[in-house]
Amino acid sequence: MNNFKSNYDKILEILKTITEKESFLNQIRVPKLKDIELIAMNLTSEYMSIDSECQLFRVLPKGLISKIERSVYNRRKRKLFLAMEFLREQLSTKFNAFENYYIVDSMPLEVTKLSRSGRTTICKEHYETAPNKGFCASQNMVYYGYKIHAVCSLHGVFKSFDISKASVHDIHYLKDIKNQFKDCVILGDKGYLSTDYQLDLFESKQVRL
Repeated sequence: MNNFKSNYDKILEILKTITEKESFLNQIRVPKLKDIELIAMNLTSEYMSIDSECQLFRVLPKGLISKIERSVYNRRKRKLFLAMEFLREQLSTKFNAFENYYIVDSMPLEVTKLSRSGRTTICKEHYETAPNKGFCASQNMVYYGYKIHAVCSLHGVFKSFDISKASVHDIHYLKDIKNQFKDCVILGDKGYLSTDYQLDLFESKQVRL
């Protein structure tokens, strides 16, 4: 499906089965484009791999583009982050309702080239959230930035994800998994080998790693 309107209508229909709320922000003036419609628009752009707002507003149908300006869309989308995260979790739970097998993995998120890491100021405001150097075994490279950790179903529906410093070992993400999964099988590569973690997950949550 490559038609934005048909994808948008389907996603909006699914969102309305999850929540009856149409507005999530307290606004004095009622906007032409409801919050639930803006979220559906954003999800549709992600589904269709539209990664820039310029491209998004070029393909928007007249019925939507006449309801909101690009700058307003950007501001409201940022304010609706928590609402979108809530709906994402509900969608994931809905799609994964009968899943028993999941896959856990990580990937590097490079902020800047290693040679410039000493001079860059990107995301260095706070030490706890600042990027650092890490090693990616699958690509055999040292990089500067963060690491994305994620768990998805065998059909590719993401159930959980997080971001850490690049130096954090994959195995530490299993602490988060313990609080989110139970009675299932999670498949991982050699980076997640740990007898202690395997035993703890199985005894506490009946998760087979």
